Amino acid sequence: MRIRRFTENDAENVSAMIIRTERITNSKDYSEEAINALEKRAQPSHILERAGWTHFYVVEENDTIIGCGAIGPYWGSEKESSLFNIFVLPEYQGKGMGRKIVETLERDEFFLRAKRIEVAASITAVNFYRKLGYDYKNGVDRPDEEQIYRLEKFR
Repeated sequence: MRIRRFTENDAENVSAMIIRTERITNSKDYSEEAINALEKRAQPSHILERAGWTHFYVVEENDTIIGCGAIGPYWGSEKESSLFNIFVLPEYQGKGMGRKIVETLERDEFFLRAKRIEVAASITAVNFYRKLGYDYKNGVDRPDEEQIYRLEKFR
């Protein structure tokens, strides 16, 4: 397994990996309509756009992308950052890959310069992030209107 920075050539494979993961893993917590909306935001063009202003990483095993994650400024802030697009293929979940991705993001300069880091966590992933020290933003322990939990960590 190798974690490296995303390149433009990765966009198609990252998109396919995210869509597959959402359809298998997140579908336990979200409706078909919600999964379809998520799929639209995982298209290669969106991945390339996100990679343009974040530090985007991929996890490879045997030349196959099995996971990804990104970190970037929170609404342009120098003191706050956000985690984005953290996904691991279903067959690799529960083996520490997600933790390794978050640990990589937490060594990135966007993390190190921030006093606060936020993550928009799916219903599926909220407990994963809580185990890594992220807590409910402003104490709100329920999903918002987008069915997302807002979590944060202070440094």
